[in-house]
Amino acid sequence: MRILHLAERADWDRAVAGGGYRTSTRGQSLDDAGFLHACTTAQLAGVLERYYADADLGRHVVLVVDVDLCAAAGSPVRWDPVGPAGERFPHVYGPLPVPAVVAALPVTRAPDGRAVVPDVAGLDVAGAPPE
Repeated sequence: MRILHLAERADWDRAVAGGGYRTSTRGQSLDDAGFLHACTTAQLAGVLERYYADADLGRHVVLVVDVDLCAAAGSPVRWDPVGPAGERFPHVYGPLPVPAVVAALPVTRAPDGRAVVPDVAGLDVAGAPPE
């Protein structure tokens, strides 16, 4: 199974170059939050709308993250309830291992300002939390 993480392209480029990836979300590190935020395909549009409405999405990429490879590297993924409705989101508890990222996809905005979600068909990304 795979999940998604929205990353600033510069942070991801540093990780690939050997700097390690420890960014949880906008303005928060792994040390700040205790985990890295992630989502399913069904949750991505809402995350972009709620938390990145003012962001220059051209400076971001959607990382496709293999859950098993994270766990094997010592960074397990847990599905935690979030918010008053308790919707379950995946969180990576540890640094994101670069080899666990199977794709880095561009994300953009349509002329009307809506985020354009990248096509993840065929990449085995979870559409919903596991039962």
